[in-house]
Amino acid sequence: MQKVKIIISILLVSAFLLAFNIHKENDQRVTSSIEWIKTEHNFGRIKQNIPVTAAFEFKNPSMAPLVIISVEPQCGCTVADYPKEPVTYRKKGVVSISFDARNSGYFQKSIIVNTNSEQGSTTLVIKGEVVIQDN
Repeated sequence: MQKVKIIISILLVSAFLLAFNIHKENDQRVTSSIEWIKTEHNFGRIKQNIPVTAAFEFKNPSMAPLVIISVEPQCGCTVADYPKEPVTYRKKGVVSISFDARNSGYFQKSIIVNTNSEQGSTTLVIKGEVVIQDN
């Protein structure tokens, strides 16, 4: 009976140490995350040659700092501005996308935002119709 108690005690201590070690490993792998308020913006009808800007707000719900590594517009008609410093826990940031509106007609442009988050990258979309101005 005494041997059984010793074996059970050893098993319990081993299980505790294993659980503690797994918990410790998980704590070391904290990754950042990103939550977007919206990922698409429709400008509707906009006048030709008048630039427009869309703001895409996000927040960091994770304990790890969120870093925007790069923002890659689909074409030269769009320019992006974004936070260059890490966004900390529960803080918000904005990716601004400006569109030059030089060519008339319908448009839809994609912008890829690369981050250190578990999601990796997100595609933002702007769209609308550029109309010729009446004089």
